[in-house]
Amino acid sequence: MLTLDLKKQYKELYGPSAKMVQVVRVPRLRFVRIDGEIEDGCRPGDSPGFAAATEAIYSISYTLKFASKQRSQDPIDYPVMALEGQWWVEQGEYDFNNAAGWKYSLMLMQPEHITPALFAAALEKLQKKHPGPALAQLRLEDFEEGQAIQVLHVGPYSTEPETIRRMDEFATQHAYRLHGRHHEIYLSDPRRADPQKMKTILRHPIE
Repeated sequence: MLTLDLKKQYKELYGPSAKMVQVVRVPRLRFVRIDGEIEDGCRPGDSPGFAAATEAIYSISYTLKFASKQRSQDPIDYPVMALEGQWWVEQGEYDFNNAAGWKYSLMLMQPEHITPALFAAALEKLQKKHPGPALAQLRLEDFEEGQAIQVLHVGPYSTEPETIRRMDEFATQHAYRLHGRHHEIYLSDPRRADPQKMKTILRHPIE
């Protein structure tokens, strides 16, 4: 059985340093995605919709992994990658301290051999076993983020603005303009990790 090491293959994108901001080029990759908006009065940690979206995207990703591993021809095993999230607001500037109006697109990278047909079959199987409205919002698509800056943030989510300021300063010093959506890649499980040791990759497209 072939085993893919996606983390090793894309080490530059998923293993950055916390010491320095770096420039990367993110190629076209395949993702399962689901979109949503944080409810009024909530933050991501206590949002029912965000919790349902997270459960749905992990469920389909593990269903796809097992289907790939168990298929009779050319079985392929691979690790389920880290959850990612793009964040934005429709109007005004993204305010880290105010979650009102936060929109998100959760993403989880898939190997290239995960086709729309495999995705549809896995989703149908999952909907029969664990029906829920969030599953109907899942989609499989390719996404190319292009040139971006990124850095590893170590610590609780509440201290991310300090790291974001470092990214802003780096962009200004090197004459880059930030555009697009704020992108986070969650390397730690907030339910289990010590908040001071949590690791989150922060990424932002540039031009």
